[in-house]
Amino acid sequence: MTTLQSVPALGTHPASGSLPSRAETRDQLSRATYDLLVIGGGILGISTAWHAAQSGLRVALVDAGDFAGATSSASSKLLHGGLRYLQTGAVKLVAENHFERRAVSREVAPHLANPLTFYLPVYKGGPHGAAKLGAGVFAYSALSAFGDGVGHVISPAKAQRDVPELRTDDLKAVAVYRDDQMNDARMALMTVRAAVDAGAVVLNHAAVTGLRFTRGRVTGAELKDSTDGTEFGVDARLVLNATGPWVDHLRKMEDPNAAPSIRLSKGAHLVLKRTRPWRAALATPIDKYRITFALPWEDMLLLGTTDEEYEGDPADVSVTEADTAQILDEAAFSIKDQQLSRDLITYSFAGLRVLPGGPGDTSKAKRETVVTEGRGGMLSVAGGKWTTFRHIGRTVMNKLAALPGHPLAEDMEPMNRLPRKLPLPGIANPNAVAHRLLIDGPAPGPRMAPDTARHLATHYGSLAFDIARLANENPGLAERVHPDAPEIWAQVAYARDHEWAETADDVLRRRTTLTIRGLATDDVREGVEMLLADRD
Repeated sequence: MTTLQSVPALGTHPASGSLPSRAETRDQLSRATYDLLVIGGGILGISTAWHAAQSGLRVALVDAGDFAGATSSASSKLLHGGLRYLQTGAVKLVAENHFERRAVSREVAPHLANPLTFYLPVYKGGPHGAAKLGAGVFAYSALSAFGDGVGHVISPAKAQRDVPELRTDDLKAVAVYRDDQMNDARMALMTVRAAVDAGAVVLNHAAVTGLRFTRGRVTGAELKDSTDGTEFGVDARLVLNATGPWVDHLRKMEDPNAAPSIRLSKGAHLVLKRTRPWRAALATPIDKYRITFALPWEDMLLLGTTDEEYEGDPADVSVTEADTAQILDEAAFSIKDQQLSRDLITYSFAGLRVLPGGPGDTSKAKRETVVTEGRGGMLSVAGGKWTTFRHIGRTVMNKLAALPGHPLAEDMEPMNRLPRKLPLPGIANPNAVAHRLLIDGPAPGPRMAPDTARHLATHYGSLAFDIARLANENPGLAERVHPDAPEIWAQVAYARDHEWAETADDVLRRRTTLTIRGLATDDVREGVEMLLADRD
Protein backbone atom coordinates (compact mmCIF):
# COMPACT_ATOMS: atom_id res chain seq x y z
CA MET A 1 0.00 0.00 0.00
CA THR A 2 1.24 3.49 -0.82
CA THR A 3 2.61 5.20 2.28
CA LEU A 4 1.23 8.56 3.25
CA GLN A 5 4.66 10.12 3.02
CA SER A 6 4.94 9.16 -0.65
CA VAL A 7 1.53 10.39 -1.76
CA PRO A 8 2.10 14.17 -1.92
CA ALA A 9 5.60 13.71 -3.32
CA LEU A 10 4.42 11.98 -6.46
CA GLY A 11 4.58 15.00 -8.72
CA THR A 12 0.81 15.18 -8.89
CA HIS A 13 0.31 18.86 -9.65
CA PRO A 14 -2.66 19.48 -11.96
CA ALA A 15 -2.10 18.38 -15.53
CA SER A 16 -2.71 20.46 -18.59
CA GLY A 17 -6.35 20.49 -19.55
CA SER A 18 -7.44 20.57 -15.92
CA LEU A 19 -10.62 22.30 -14.82
CA PRO A 20 -10.56 26.06 -14.18
CA SER A 21 -9.97 27.04 -10.57
CA ARG A 22 -12.93 27.75 -8.30
CA ALA A 23 -11.99 31.45 -8.30
CA GLU A 24 -12.02 31.49 -12.11
CA THR A 25 -15.39 29.72 -12.18
CA ARG A 26 -16.88 32.12 -9.62
CA ASP A 27 -15.64 35.06 -11.68
CA GLN A 28 -17.18 33.59 -14.83
CA LEU A 29 -20.49 33.01 -13.05
CA SER A 30 -20.51 36.54 -11.61
CA ARG A 31 -19.78 38.38 -14.85
CA ALA A 32 -22.38 36.87 -17.18
CA THR A 33 -26.15 36.80 -17.35
CA TYR A 34 -27.25 33.24 -17.96
CA ASP A 35 -30.36 32.11 -19.77
CA LEU A 36 -30.89 29.42 -17.16
CA LEU A 37 -29.53 29.00 -13.64
CA VAL A 38 -30.09 25.48 -12.32
CA ILE A 39 -29.93 25.26 -8.54
CA GLY A 40 -29.39 21.66 -7.49
CA GLY A 41 -26.77 19.20 -8.72
CA GLY A 42 -28.72 15.98 -8.35
CA ILE A 43 -29.53 14.03 -11.48
CA LEU A 44 -32.67 16.09 -12.25
CA GLY A 45 -30.74 19.35 -12.24
CA ILE A 46 -27.76 17.82 -14.02
CA SER A 47 -29.90 16.32 -16.78
CA THR A 48 -31.74 19.60 -17.29
CA ALA A 49 -28.46 21.52 -17.48
CA TRP A 50 -27.16 18.99 -20.02
CA HIS A 51 -30.23 19.27 -22.24
CA ALA A 52 -30.42 23.06 -21.88
CA ALA A 53 -26.78 23.46 -22.90
CA GLN A 54 -27.35 21.15 -25.87
CA SER A 55 -30.25 23.37 -26.93
CA GLY A 56 -27.96 26.40 -27.13
CA LEU A 57 -28.88 28.15 -23.89
CA ARG A 58 -26.28 29.76 -21.67
CA VAL A 59 -26.48 27.55 -18.57
CA ALA A 60 -25.10 27.68 -15.03
CA LEU A 61 -25.45 24.84 -12.49
CA VAL A 62 -24.67 25.15 -8.76
CA ASP A 63 -25.12 22.88 -5.77
CA ALA A 64 -24.73 23.48 -2.03
CA GLY A 65 -22.84 20.21 -1.67
CA ASP A 66 -21.28 17.83 -4.15
CA PHE A 67 -22.80 16.74 -7.44
CA ALA A 68 -25.09 13.77 -6.70
CA GLY A 69 -24.15 14.29 -3.06
CA ALA A 70 -27.54 13.38 -1.60
CA THR A 71 -30.43 11.36 -3.04
CA SER A 72 -28.84 10.79 -6.45
CA SER A 73 -25.99 8.71 -5.00
CA ALA A 74 -28.26 6.92 -2.50
CA SER A 75 -30.43 4.95 -4.91
CA SER A 76 -30.75 1.20 -5.43
CA LYS A 77 -28.34 1.61 -8.38
CA LEU A 78 -30.92 0.29 -10.85
CA LEU A 79 -32.03 1.25 -14.34
CA HIS A 80 -35.35 -0.56 -14.49
CA GLY A 81 -38.75 -0.62 -16.07
CA GLY A 82 -40.57 -0.77 -12.74
CA LEU A 83 -41.96 -4.28 -12.44
CA ARG A 84 -44.13 -3.32 -9.47
CA TYR A 85 -45.94 -0.70 -11.57
CA LEU A 86 -47.68 -3.54 -13.41
CA GLN A 87 -49.56 -4.12 -10.15
CA THR A 88 -51.33 -0.79 -10.64
CA GLY A 89 -51.94 -1.28 -14.35
CA ALA A 90 -49.40 1.36 -15.40
CA VAL A 91 -48.54 -0.46 -18.62
CA LYS A 92 -47.64 2.67 -20.58
CA LEU A 93 -45.33 3.86 -17.80
CA VAL A 94 -43.47 0.55 -17.72
CA ALA A 95 -43.04 0.62 -21.51
CA GLU A 96 -41.68 4.19 -21.35
CA ASN A 97 -39.32 3.22 -18.54
CA HIS A 98 -38.06 0.27 -20.56
CA PHE A 99 -37.37 2.54 -23.53
CA GLU A 100 -35.29 4.87 -21.39
CA ARG A 101 -33.54 2.01 -19.60
CA ARG A 102 -32.48 0.39 -22.83
CA ALA A 103 -31.44 3.70 -24.37
CA VAL A 104 -29.13 4.47 -21.44
CA SER A 105 -27.69 1.00 -21.03
CA ARG A 106 -27.23 0.24 -24.74
CA GLU A 107 -26.57 3.56 -26.49
CA VAL A 108 -26.06 6.46 -24.08
CA ALA A 109 -23.86 4.88 -21.42
CA PRO A 110 -23.07 1.20 -22.07
CA HIS A 111 -19.73 1.81 -20.34
CA LEU A 112 -21.50 2.77 -17.10
CA ALA A 113 -24.39 0.27 -17.02
CA ASN A 114 -24.53 -3.49 -17.11
CA PRO A 115 -27.33 -6.04 -17.55
CA LEU A 116 -28.49 -7.92 -14.48
CA THR A 117 -30.63 -11.03 -14.21
CA PHE A 118 -33.28 -10.94 -11.47
CA TYR A 119 -34.83 -13.92 -9.71
CA LEU A 120 -38.20 -13.56 -7.99
CA PRO A 121 -38.54 -16.47 -5.55
CA VAL A 122 -42.03 -17.87 -5.03
CA TYR A 123 -42.40 -19.31 -1.53
CA LYS A 124 -45.25 -21.32 -0.09
CA GLY A 125 -47.65 -18.88 1.55
CA GLY A 126 -46.07 -15.86 -0.19
CA PRO A 127 -48.04 -12.86 -1.51
CA HIS A 128 -47.93 -14.04 -5.13
CA GLY A 129 -48.17 -17.44 -6.80
CA ALA A 130 -45.85 -18.85 -9.46
CA ALA A 131 -48.44 -18.49 -12.24
CA LYS A 132 -49.04 -14.83 -11.45
CA LEU A 133 -45.35 -13.95 -11.26
CA GLY A 134 -44.60 -15.98 -14.36
CA ALA A 135 -47.25 -14.06 -16.27
CA GLY A 136 -45.94 -10.81 -14.77
CA VAL A 137 -42.35 -11.28 -15.88
CA PHE A 138 -43.52 -12.39 -19.34
CA ALA A 139 -45.58 -9.20 -19.68
CA TYR A 140 -42.67 -7.18 -18.32
CA SER A 141 -40.30 -8.55 -20.95
CA ALA A 142 -42.95 -8.07 -23.65
CA LEU A 143 -43.11 -4.35 -22.77
CA SER A 144 -39.39 -4.12 -23.57
CA ALA A 145 -40.07 -5.85 -26.90
CA PHE A 146 -38.29 -8.96 -25.56
CA GLY A 147 -35.01 -7.13 -26.03
CA ASP A 148 -33.62 -8.78 -22.90
CA GLY A 149 -35.09 -12.22 -23.48
CA VAL A 150 -38.41 -13.66 -22.39
CA GLY A 151 -39.45 -13.62 -18.75
CA HIS A 152 -39.98 -17.17 -17.55
CA VAL A 153 -39.99 -19.50 -14.54
CA ILE A 154 -37.16 -21.83 -13.49
CA SER A 155 -36.63 -24.46 -10.82
CA PRO A 156 -35.23 -23.67 -7.36
CA ALA A 157 -32.22 -25.90 -8.05
CA LYS A 158 -31.20 -23.91 -11.13
CA ALA A 159 -31.63 -20.61 -9.29
CA GLN A 160 -29.47 -21.77 -6.41
CA ARG A 161 -26.59 -22.49 -8.79
CA ASP A 162 -26.51 -18.77 -9.62
CA VAL A 163 -27.40 -17.53 -6.13
CA PRO A 164 -25.68 -19.95 -3.72
CA GLU A 165 -27.10 -18.21 -0.63
CA LEU A 166 -30.70 -18.56 -1.83
CA ARG A 167 -32.98 -20.02 0.85
CA THR A 168 -34.74 -23.07 -0.62
CA ASP A 169 -37.03 -24.08 2.25
CA ASP A 170 -40.64 -23.93 0.95
CA LEU A 171 -39.35 -22.47 -2.36
CA LYS A 172 -41.78 -23.52 -5.10
CA ALA A 173 -40.43 -21.78 -8.20
CA VAL A 174 -38.40 -18.77 -9.35
CA ALA A 175 -39.52 -16.20 -11.93
CA VAL A 176 -36.82 -14.60 -14.07
CA TYR A 177 -36.55 -11.16 -15.68
CA ARG A 178 -33.79 -8.72 -16.63
CA ASP A 179 -33.01 -5.07 -15.96
CA ASP A 180 -29.79 -3.06 -15.66
CA GLN A 181 -27.70 -1.57 -12.87
CA MET A 182 -25.11 1.19 -12.54
CA ASN A 183 -22.95 3.16 -10.17
CA ASP A 184 -25.28 6.13 -9.74
CA ALA A 185 -22.61 8.61 -8.59
CA ARG A 186 -20.41 7.83 -11.60
CA MET A 187 -23.38 8.13 -14.00
CA ALA A 188 -24.21 11.53 -12.52
CA LEU A 189 -20.62 12.77 -12.80
CA MET A 190 -20.41 11.73 -16.44
CA THR A 191 -23.63 13.64 -17.09
CA VAL A 192 -22.12 16.73 -15.43
CA ARG A 193 -19.17 16.32 -17.75
CA ALA A 194 -21.52 16.07 -20.72
CA ALA A 195 -23.23 19.31 -19.66
CA VAL A 196 -19.86 21.07 -19.40
CA ASP A 197 -18.79 19.70 -22.79
CA ALA A 198 -22.01 21.26 -24.17
CA GLY A 199 -21.11 24.65 -22.67
CA ALA A 200 -22.58 24.70 -19.14
CA VAL A 201 -20.65 26.33 -16.28
CA VAL A 202 -20.85 24.31 -13.06
CA LEU A 203 -19.80 24.75 -9.45
CA ASN A 204 -20.37 22.43 -6.51
CA HIS A 205 -20.07 23.34 -2.80
CA ALA A 206 -21.76 26.68 -3.51
CA ALA A 207 -24.84 27.25 -1.37
CA VAL A 208 -27.68 29.61 -2.22
CA THR A 209 -28.06 32.23 0.54
CA GLY A 210 -30.80 34.21 -1.19
CA LEU A 211 -32.54 34.88 -4.48
CA ARG A 212 -32.17 37.96 -6.69
CA PHE A 213 -35.34 39.75 -7.78
CA THR A 214 -36.07 42.27 -10.53
CA ARG A 215 -39.54 43.84 -10.39
CA GLY A 216 -40.83 40.87 -8.42
CA ARG A 217 -39.32 38.25 -10.73
CA VAL A 218 -36.57 35.84 -9.66
CA THR A 219 -33.53 36.77 -11.74
CA GLY A 220 -30.63 35.01 -10.06
CA ALA A 221 -29.19 33.91 -6.75
CA GLU A 222 -26.73 34.91 -4.06
CA LEU A 223 -24.23 32.20 -3.23
CA LYS A 224 -21.50 31.34 -0.76
CA ASP A 225 -18.56 29.10 -1.60
CA SER A 226 -18.35 26.68 1.30
CA THR A 227 -14.69 25.87 0.59
CA ASP A 228 -13.43 29.36 1.47
CA GLY A 229 -16.44 31.48 2.39
CA THR A 230 -16.36 33.66 -0.74
CA GLU A 231 -19.73 35.27 -1.49
CA PHE A 232 -20.83 35.95 -5.06
CA GLY A 233 -23.95 36.05 -7.22
CA VAL A 234 -25.31 34.79 -10.50
CA ASP A 235 -27.78 36.61 -12.77
CA ALA A 236 -30.15 34.63 -14.94
CA ARG A 237 -33.21 35.18 -17.10
CA LEU A 238 -34.79 32.08 -15.54
CA VAL A 239 -34.03 30.07 -12.40
CA LEU A 240 -34.81 26.37 -12.00
CA ASN A 241 -35.17 24.93 -8.50
CA ALA A 242 -34.02 21.31 -8.71
CA THR A 243 -32.98 20.89 -5.10
CA GLY A 244 -34.79 17.62 -4.46
CA PRO A 245 -35.72 17.24 -0.76
CA TRP A 246 -34.96 20.96 -0.28
CA VAL A 247 -37.28 22.12 -3.08
CA ASP A 248 -39.77 23.72 -0.68
CA HIS A 249 -36.99 25.47 1.23
CA LEU A 250 -36.03 27.33 -1.94
CA ARG A 251 -39.67 27.95 -2.86
CA LYS A 252 -40.07 29.77 0.46
CA MET A 253 -37.14 32.02 -0.49
CA GLU A 254 -39.23 33.00 -3.51
CA ASP A 255 -42.51 33.23 -1.61
CA PRO A 256 -42.58 32.94 2.21
CA ASN A 257 -46.23 31.87 1.97
CA ALA A 258 -45.63 29.02 -0.47
CA ALA A 259 -47.52 25.90 0.59
CA PRO A 260 -45.67 22.56 0.86
CA SER A 261 -45.54 20.85 -2.52
CA ILE A 262 -43.85 17.51 -1.75
CA ARG A 263 -43.55 14.74 0.78
CA LEU A 264 -40.48 12.64 1.42
CA SER A 265 -39.98 8.90 1.64
CA LYS A 266 -36.79 7.46 3.12
CA GLY A 267 -35.09 4.54 1.44
CA ALA A 268 -32.30 2.85 3.39
CA HIS A 269 -29.76 0.33 2.09
CA LEU A 270 -27.05 -1.92 3.50
CA VAL A 271 -23.83 -2.97 1.75
CA LEU A 272 -22.28 -6.30 2.74
CA LYS A 273 -19.29 -8.37 1.76
CA ARG A 274 -20.36 -11.43 -0.22
CA THR A 275 -19.61 -14.86 1.19
CA ARG A 276 -19.74 -16.43 -2.29
CA PRO A 277 -20.12 -15.16 -5.87
CA TRP A 278 -23.62 -14.27 -7.10
CA ARG A 279 -24.54 -14.37 -10.79
CA ALA A 280 -28.04 -12.96 -10.38
CA ALA A 281 -29.99 -10.62 -8.12
CA LEU A 282 -32.95 -11.45 -5.89
CA ALA A 283 -36.19 -9.46 -5.92
CA THR A 284 -38.29 -10.93 -3.13
CA PRO A 285 -41.94 -9.89 -2.73
CA ILE A 286 -42.67 -8.79 0.84
CA ASP A 287 -46.32 -7.96 0.37
CA LYS A 288 -48.65 -7.07 -2.49
CA TYR A 289 -46.73 -3.91 -3.39
CA ARG A 290 -43.25 -4.06 -1.87
CA ILE A 291 -40.16 -5.94 -3.02
CA THR A 292 -36.86 -6.25 -1.21
CA PHE A 293 -33.72 -6.42 -3.34
CA ALA A 294 -30.46 -8.29 -2.91
CA LEU A 295 -28.16 -7.04 -5.66
CA PRO A 296 -24.62 -8.12 -6.50
CA TRP A 297 -22.96 -4.73 -7.00
CA GLU A 298 -19.30 -3.66 -7.12
CA ASP A 299 -18.20 -7.13 -5.85
CA MET A 300 -20.46 -6.66 -2.83
CA LEU A 301 -24.10 -7.26 -1.96
CA LEU A 302 -26.57 -4.37 -1.78
CA LEU A 303 -29.70 -4.95 0.32
CA GLY A 304 -32.82 -2.79 0.53
CA THR A 305 -34.83 -0.80 0.46
CA THR A 306 -37.17 0.69 3.04
CA ASP A 307 -40.03 3.00 2.14
CA GLU A 308 -41.39 5.17 4.93
CA GLU A 309 -42.51 8.77 5.23
CA TYR A 310 -39.80 11.16 6.42
CA GLU A 311 -40.54 14.51 8.04
CA GLY A 312 -37.16 15.56 9.45
CA ASP A 313 -34.40 17.77 8.09
CA PRO A 314 -33.20 16.25 4.80
CA ALA A 315 -29.61 16.89 5.87
CA ASP A 316 -30.09 14.57 8.86
CA VAL A 317 -31.35 11.48 7.04
CA SER A 318 -29.50 8.35 8.13
CA VAL A 319 -29.85 4.61 8.55
CA THR A 320 -31.26 3.75 11.97
CA GLU A 321 -31.04 0.51 13.90
CA ALA A 322 -34.69 -0.07 13.02
CA ASP A 323 -33.85 0.31 9.31
CA THR A 324 -30.98 -2.17 9.59
CA ALA A 325 -33.13 -4.70 11.41
CA GLN A 326 -35.95 -4.34 8.87
CA ILE A 327 -33.66 -4.78 5.87
CA LEU A 328 -31.98 -7.87 7.34
CA ASP A 329 -35.29 -9.36 8.46
CA GLU A 330 -36.83 -8.90 5.03
CA ALA A 331 -33.74 -10.22 3.28
CA ALA A 332 -33.96 -13.34 5.45
CA PHE A 333 -37.12 -14.38 3.60
CA SER A 334 -34.91 -15.54 0.71
CA ILE A 335 -31.25 -15.39 1.87
CA LYS A 336 -29.43 -17.77 4.18
CA ASP A 337 -28.34 -16.53 7.59
CA GLN A 338 -24.58 -16.74 6.97
CA GLN A 339 -24.81 -14.04 4.28
CA LEU A 340 -26.77 -11.74 6.60
CA SER A 341 -24.30 -11.52 9.47
CA ARG A 342 -23.92 -7.96 10.73
CA ASP A 343 -20.16 -8.53 10.68
CA LEU A 344 -20.34 -8.47 6.87
CA ILE A 345 -21.86 -4.97 6.70
CA THR A 346 -19.34 -2.49 5.27
CA TYR A 347 -21.58 0.55 4.82
CA SER A 348 -25.15 1.79 5.03
CA PHE A 349 -26.82 4.75 3.37
CA ALA A 350 -30.23 6.38 3.13
CA GLY A 351 -31.76 8.66 0.53
CA LEU A 352 -35.00 10.59 0.26
CA ARG A 353 -37.48 10.05 -2.54
CA VAL A 354 -39.32 13.23 -3.47
CA LEU A 355 -43.00 12.47 -3.97
CA PRO A 356 -45.15 15.33 -5.29
CA GLY A 357 -48.50 15.86 -3.62
CA GLY A 358 -50.22 15.23 -0.32
CA PRO A 359 -50.35 12.37 2.17
CA GLY A 360 -50.76 8.73 1.28
CA ASP A 361 -49.02 5.37 1.28
CA THR A 362 -45.51 6.07 0.00
CA SER A 363 -45.01 2.48 -1.19
CA LYS A 364 -47.94 2.88 -3.61
CA ALA A 365 -46.98 6.34 -4.84
CA LYS A 366 -45.86 6.82 -8.44
CA ARG A 367 -42.45 8.43 -8.98
CA GLU A 368 -43.92 11.23 -11.08
CA THR A 369 -42.09 14.38 -12.11
CA VAL A 370 -43.90 17.67 -11.63
CA VAL A 371 -42.76 21.09 -12.89
CA THR A 372 -44.40 24.12 -11.28
CA GLU A 373 -43.97 27.89 -11.60
CA GLY A 374 -43.81 30.09 -8.50
CA ARG A 375 -45.07 33.60 -7.87
CA GLY A 376 -41.69 35.06 -8.82
CA GLY A 377 -41.39 33.02 -12.01
CA MET A 378 -38.98 30.42 -10.61
CA LEU A 379 -39.59 26.94 -11.92
CA SER A 380 -39.42 24.02 -9.49
CA VAL A 381 -39.00 20.41 -10.58
CA ALA A 382 -39.66 17.55 -8.17
CA GLY A 383 -40.04 13.80 -8.29
CA GLY A 384 -38.99 11.24 -10.84
CA LYS A 385 -36.64 8.28 -10.89
CA TRP A 386 -33.10 7.60 -12.04
CA THR A 387 -34.09 5.47 -15.03
CA THR A 388 -35.88 8.35 -16.75
CA PHE A 389 -33.32 11.09 -16.07
CA ARG A 390 -32.98 11.96 -19.76
CA HIS A 391 -36.74 12.09 -20.20
CA ILE A 392 -37.01 14.42 -17.19
CA GLY A 393 -34.45 16.77 -18.73
CA ARG A 394 -36.46 16.88 -21.96
CA THR A 395 -39.71 17.41 -20.03
CA VAL A 396 -38.30 20.45 -18.24
CA MET A 397 -36.95 21.86 -21.50
CA ASN A 398 -40.36 21.49 -23.17
CA LYS A 399 -41.84 23.35 -20.21
CA LEU A 400 -39.31 26.16 -20.71
CA ALA A 401 -40.21 26.42 -24.37
CA ALA A 402 -43.91 26.70 -23.55
CA LEU A 403 -43.69 29.38 -20.83
CA PRO A 404 -46.05 32.36 -21.28
CA GLY A 405 -44.38 34.92 -23.49
CA HIS A 406 -41.85 32.31 -24.62
CA PRO A 407 -38.89 34.12 -22.98
CA LEU A 408 -36.33 31.46 -23.96
CA ALA A 409 -37.96 29.75 -26.92
CA GLU A 410 -36.26 31.94 -29.56
CA ASP A 411 -32.82 31.18 -28.10
CA MET A 412 -33.12 27.41 -27.80
CA GLU A 413 -33.18 24.58 -30.25
CA PRO A 414 -36.40 22.55 -29.89
CA MET A 415 -35.94 19.18 -28.20
CA ASN A 416 -37.28 17.32 -31.23
CA ARG A 417 -34.36 18.65 -33.31
CA LEU A 418 -31.68 17.37 -30.91
CA PRO A 419 -30.16 13.86 -30.94
CA ARG A 420 -32.42 11.56 -28.93
CA LYS A 421 -29.64 9.29 -27.69
CA LEU A 422 -26.55 11.45 -27.38
CA PRO A 423 -23.92 9.35 -25.57
CA LEU A 424 -22.19 10.32 -22.37
CA PRO A 425 -18.42 10.98 -22.36
CA GLY A 426 -16.20 7.93 -22.45
CA ILE A 427 -18.63 5.74 -24.37
CA ALA A 428 -16.87 2.52 -25.33
CA ASN A 429 -17.14 -1.22 -24.95
CA PRO A 430 -15.89 -1.76 -21.38
CA ASN A 431 -14.59 -5.24 -22.20
CA ALA A 432 -12.43 -3.80 -24.96
CA VAL A 433 -11.19 -0.99 -22.71
CA ALA A 434 -10.25 -3.44 -19.96
CA HIS A 435 -8.41 -5.61 -22.47
CA ARG A 436 -6.44 -2.62 -23.76
CA LEU A 437 -5.56 -1.51 -20.24
CA LEU A 438 -4.19 -4.96 -19.48
CA ILE A 439 -2.00 -5.24 -22.60
CA ASP A 440 -0.93 -1.58 -22.97
CA GLY A 441 0.85 -1.17 -19.63
CA PRO A 442 4.35 0.36 -19.42
CA ALA A 443 7.00 -1.99 -20.78
CA PRO A 444 9.46 -1.68 -17.87
CA GLY A 445 6.81 -1.67 -15.14
CA PRO A 446 4.23 -4.11 -13.81
CA ARG A 447 1.04 -4.69 -15.73
CA MET A 448 -2.22 -3.27 -14.43
CA ALA A 449 -4.10 -5.71 -12.21
CA PRO A 450 -7.17 -7.26 -13.86
CA ASP A 451 -9.58 -5.99 -11.18
CA THR A 452 -8.23 -2.45 -11.55
CA ALA A 453 -8.51 -2.62 -15.34
CA ARG A 454 -12.10 -3.83 -15.11
CA HIS A 455 -12.96 -1.19 -12.51
CA LEU A 456 -11.56 1.65 -14.63
CA ALA A 457 -13.27 0.39 -17.79
CA THR A 458 -16.71 0.18 -16.16
CA HIS A 459 -16.47 3.51 -14.31
CA TYR A 460 -14.79 5.74 -16.91
CA GLY A 461 -15.10 3.99 -20.27
CA SER A 462 -12.47 5.24 -22.71
CA LEU A 463 -11.53 8.02 -20.25
CA ALA A 464 -9.81 5.23 -18.32
CA PHE A 465 -6.91 5.65 -20.73
CA ASP A 466 -6.32 9.14 -19.30
CA ILE A 467 -6.01 7.64 -15.84
CA ALA A 468 -3.72 4.93 -17.15
CA ARG A 469 -1.46 7.61 -18.66
CA LEU A 470 -1.19 9.31 -15.28
CA ALA A 471 -0.21 6.00 -13.73
CA ASN A 472 2.29 5.27 -16.49
CA GLU A 473 3.94 8.67 -16.11
CA ASN A 474 4.18 8.36 -12.34
CA PRO A 475 4.48 4.81 -10.96
CA GLY A 476 3.41 5.97 -7.50
CA LEU A 477 -0.01 6.82 -8.89
CA ALA A 478 -0.34 3.25 -10.20
CA GLU A 479 -0.41 1.87 -6.65
CA ARG A 480 -3.66 0.91 -4.96
CA VAL A 481 -5.23 3.38 -2.57
CA HIS A 482 -6.10 0.41 -0.32
CA PRO A 483 -4.87 -3.15 -0.88
CA ASP A 484 -8.41 -4.56 -0.75
CA ALA A 485 -9.91 -2.25 -3.40
CA PRO A 486 -9.27 -1.90 -7.15
CA GLU A 487 -8.84 1.91 -7.06
CA ILE A 488 -5.43 3.45 -7.69
CA TRP A 489 -4.02 6.84 -6.66
CA ALA A 490 -4.23 8.13 -10.24
CA GLN A 491 -8.02 8.19 -9.80
CA VAL A 492 -7.67 10.59 -6.89
CA ALA A 493 -5.50 12.96 -8.92
CA TYR A 494 -7.94 12.65 -11.83
CA ALA A 495 -10.93 13.37 -9.56
CA ARG A 496 -9.17 16.50 -8.32
CA ASP A 497 -8.19 17.82 -11.74
CA HIS A 498 -11.09 16.69 -13.94
CA GLU A 499 -14.09 15.74 -11.77
CA TRP A 500 -14.64 18.67 -9.38
CA ALA A 501 -13.59 16.76 -6.26
CA GLU A 502 -13.02 19.19 -3.39
CA THR A 503 -13.21 17.04 -0.27
CA ALA A 504 -12.10 13.58 0.78
CA ASP A 505 -15.75 12.47 0.85
CA ASP A 506 -16.18 13.66 -2.74
CA VAL A 507 -13.43 11.21 -3.71
CA LEU A 508 -14.03 8.34 -1.31
CA ARG A 509 -17.83 8.21 -1.46
CA ARG A 510 -18.68 9.31 -5.02
CA ARG A 511 -15.64 9.28 -7.38
CA THR A 512 -14.55 5.90 -6.00
CA THR A 513 -16.09 3.02 -4.02
CA LEU A 514 -13.71 3.09 -1.05
CA THR A 515 -16.22 4.37 1.53
CA ILE A 516 -18.90 1.94 0.40
CA ARG A 517 -16.40 -0.91 0.73
CA GLY A 518 -15.66 0.16 4.30
CA LEU A 519 -12.08 1.02 3.34
CA ALA A 520 -12.00 4.79 3.94
CA THR A 521 -9.56 4.38 6.81
CA ASP A 522 -7.89 7.30 8.57
CA ASP A 523 -4.69 6.65 6.59
CA VAL A 524 -6.55 6.52 3.28
CA ARG A 525 -8.50 9.66 4.10
CA GLU A 526 -5.35 11.54 5.09
CA GLY A 527 -3.61 10.49 1.90
CA VAL A 528 -6.55 11.65 -0.23
CA GLU A 529 -6.67 14.99 1.60
CA MET A 530 -2.94 15.51 0.99
CA LEU A 531 -3.34 14.80 -2.71
CA LEU A 532 -6.35 17.12 -2.99
CA ALA A 533 -4.40 19.91 -1.29
CA ASP A 534 -1.62 19.62 -3.89
CA ARG A 535 -3.40 21.84 -6.43
CA ASP A 536 -0.85 24.53 -7.17
